[in-house]
Amino acid sequence: MIPGIIWGTSFYFIAEGLDAFDPALITPLRILFGGAVLAVIPAARQPVLRADYPKIVLLALLWMVIPLSLFPFAEQRVSTSVTGMLNGATPLFVATVASIMIGYLPARRQVLGLSVGFVGVLCIAIPTAGEGGASATGVGMILLAIMCYGFALNIAVPLQQRNGALPIVLRAQTIALAITAPFGIASIPRSTFAWHSLAAMLALGILGTGLAYAAAVTLAGRVGSTRASVTTYIIPVVSLGLGVALLDESVALLSILGCALALVGAYITNRTPRSS
Repeated sequence: MIPGIIWGTSFYFIAEGLDAFDPALITPLRILFGGAVLAVIPAARQPVLRADYPKIVLLALLWMVIPLSLFPFAEQRVSTSVTGMLNGATPLFVATVASIMIGYLPARRQVLGLSVGFVGVLCIAIPTAGEGGASATGVGMILLAIMCYGFALNIAVPLQQRNGALPIVLRAQTIALAITAPFGIASIPRSTFAWHSLAAMLALGILGTGLAYAAAVTLAGRVGSTRASVTTYIIPVVSLGLGVALLDESVALLSILGCALALVGAYITNRTPRSS
């Protein structure tokens, strides 16, 4: 639950960061601050299997470089509330990818849950996408980021089980920082400075990119990617609350209904059947 609460605040911190920083600068900043926290923990510096490095690179791309780069650009086009509500559909994508990777057909209960959940995603997106091309592009960016999460969590499970969570996350962050830093440096002339934006980046990095990632990978290794993804259930609630209360955002009733449907669908998909 804690990673979900932290990630629910991330979209508010991104919005605060965008007050001063270019979107391309936000991603390397949050990765830098998150990695700096983990780097001081001795367990994070433990060696990992050399054979796992290609998958760690893939994990860095799918869990950090691509989605963390997409969210700031998306939030220039859609509200933090909508961004957070769409993230509530993460368990649906994780379950779908898990079915594909393992090669089994979902049970009827899971098919029902996925169907309800994806209808909810459509309900969240329709009011925002109807606002114009920029908003539709933002929704598309968010959905692409969530799809990346679906693959990333499934990749993270065996890596964590073989190497531990902290070493995997730290190395993935190091790779992600090396990839995103040049774009961030190039964006500095387009950025300004504000203390509240820097504070938001510190919180986003330390909490959302450091501690929450480590906790999520640990949980995924223990209970599996699908069950671990349920921590994201709380993201829409936190994000919606912060967006409305602190950023004075307005949210369409259909989007709120869609958020509820997405969460119900995710619950049905991931619910463990009772043993008879």
